[in-house]
Amino acid sequence: MATTEHPPSRLRGWMLQGLSDMGKRGGLTGPHAEPEPPHRGQRWWRVMCLTGVDYFSTLGYQPGIAALAAGLLSPLATIVLVVVTLAGALPVYRRVAQESPHGQGSIAMLERLLSFWKGKLFVLTLLGFAATDFLITITLSAADASTHLVENPHLTGTLGGHQMLITLILVALLGAVFLKGFLEAMGVAVALVGIYLALNLVVVITGLWHVLTAEHVITDWTNALTVQHGNVFVMIGVALIVFPKLALGLSGFETGVAVMPHVQGDDGDTEERPAGRIRDTKKLLTTAAVIMSCFLITTSFITTLLIPAAEFKPGGQANGRALAFLAHEYLGNAFGTVYDVSTIAILWFAGASAMAGLLNLMPRYLPRYGMAPHWARAVRPMVIVFILIAFLVTWLFDANVDKQGGAYATGVLVLISSAAIAVTIAARKAGQRGWTIGFGVISAVFLYTTVANVIERPDGVKIGACFIAGIMLVSLLSRLARSFELRVTSVAMDPMAERFVRDMASRKIRFIANEPDNRDRAEYRDKIEQIRTDNDMPEQEDFVFVEVTVADPSEFETCLTVRGEVLHNRYRVLTVESSSIPNALAALLLHVRDLTGRTPHIFFEWTEGNPFANFLRFFLFGQGEVAPVTREVLREAEPDRARRPRVHTG
Repeated sequence: MATTEHPPSRLRGWMLQGLSDMGKRGGLTGPHAEPEPPHRGQRWWRVMCLTGVDYFSTLGYQPGIAALAAGLLSPLATIVLVVVTLAGALPVYRRVAQESPHGQGSIAMLERLLSFWKGKLFVLTLLGFAATDFLITITLSAADASTHLVENPHLTGTLGGHQMLITLILVALLGAVFLKGFLEAMGVAVALVGIYLALNLVVVITGLWHVLTAEHVITDWTNALTVQHGNVFVMIGVALIVFPKLALGLSGFETGVAVMPHVQGDDGDTEERPAGRIRDTKKLLTTAAVIMSCFLITTSFITTLLIPAAEFKPGGQANGRALAFLAHEYLGNAFGTVYDVSTIAILWFAGASAMAGLLNLMPRYLPRYGMAPHWARAVRPMVIVFILIAFLVTWLFDANVDKQGGAYATGVLVLISSAAIAVTIAARKAGQRGWTIGFGVISAVFLYTTVANVIERPDGVKIGACFIAGIMLVSLLSRLARSFELRVTSVAMDPMAERFVRDMASRKIRFIANEPDNRDRAEYRDKIEQIRTDNDMPEQEDFVFVEVTVADPSEFETCLTVRGEVLHNRYRVLTVESSSIPNALAALLLHVRDLTGRTPHIFFEWTEGNPFANFLRFFLFGQGEVAPVTREVLREAEPDRARRPRVHTG
């Protein structure tokens, strides 16, 4: 196919490095885009550390958020959270790993349930909340990392009052890593998680020792609880009510299934049936959840009992860094500084994990829908877009951990709720009545948690709505701008269709585009007469009819299978199913040209009606003003006018 290309500038070439054709398999971009080949990958515990830089890093701010949200009831509310984690989120995502073992996650499970535009819009909505989750992970983690820097006793005099600037610098450094070219450093993740969990274990043991050796601490806490809430049943009730505010502790599960392609399975695994990968991913999810649950309970207990309530509030020394406060208080500033460095490193790397998730998730869906510009298939332009959005979010939330907690929790909870609903539907379709009831109850719990969180902290749904609106707008504009692309990835013809084409190749190749109605003898006879009259053609000219049936007009790319048949012992007809009539016809004409070396001609009748209304019909339903759109698709696909198939309209 003749094209005219101009050598790109060095900057443009660098920015678009790795740009791949959307029609090719494996053409996705981003750190997770190319799954590990069969029988390769990393041991599950190493991949768990990759997930853990996001999941475990929440210990940097979760105890402080829990103390602010639940006060003295923080340990009890955290126990409720742990029960929901182990009895709710964990079974849900173990099932997601089983149903979607190639990293698509719960969004892909729900995508299969809906078709046409409603399915695409639903997925775009979920992508909006996923973008909220990942982007707020970047900004929240950077803000908490800067809090640890500013509040360090050795640095507070120098860095005090510059938290916003420090947070923006950390976000910019994260973007610089990806602009240079980021590959998951599994060894770095293992080292960071190992060191961070070891340091947290030291802090927890030290904190528990001080709680147990100072008997009045527990006594003072229980007395204060009794004064505030009266009895145990009231405490449990209040804990059940406030636990949605602690939902940040549920993060990490969606990332856990997203990295499944990197888990090494068994030698007998295939891409169709990766049993070993599924089994080890379940180990990954379970181990991470158990470790995190133990730390959540113990850290909420020691921070609530050992840190004065005033220190958790904005401006307090434990705000956003409760465990770091204990590390400095009970283990000295030297150990505390080491703990701060470890926390800053893992929080910053958690942002890297979130960025990798964004670069994996968006190209997985939007290009397939035709709802992303060409440059969105390259990593670096997308990194710049995400970093600029992260700058805006950081500025809007004043680089404050507490203010961003609601938005983060909303994104996490919406994704978990959608996963719970997806596995409930999957269990019902599989005829598993017990699992259906169980997952249904879990779905109800997460929906309640989501609604309660939205009511309590509406910022999350507001920023989620902004992301959804942005994704919808950009997606629809992109789909509109790319309407005239040749969106067919391949053309295959059955033996009868190939016979028709070979027969015509010895003379002029003439097609008639026909919208099938009754498909009786009169329909084809009248159509031929109409075309001959409109174009003043002699009777001896013969034609082959082409009929395109629109399957799902919301799909962007499609593979064409062309079938030939003879109707009424006289009329040769090629039938095709596609998402768009003009694109299918253009692809067929180009395929026939390349197959025969001859220029094909196609004949249309003008479509009646308003041109703008017909264009909308084409945009939304793949039909409408077929003739001029087919010609425009051909013009876009073949710049050489001499080689372009001919379009005739009468």
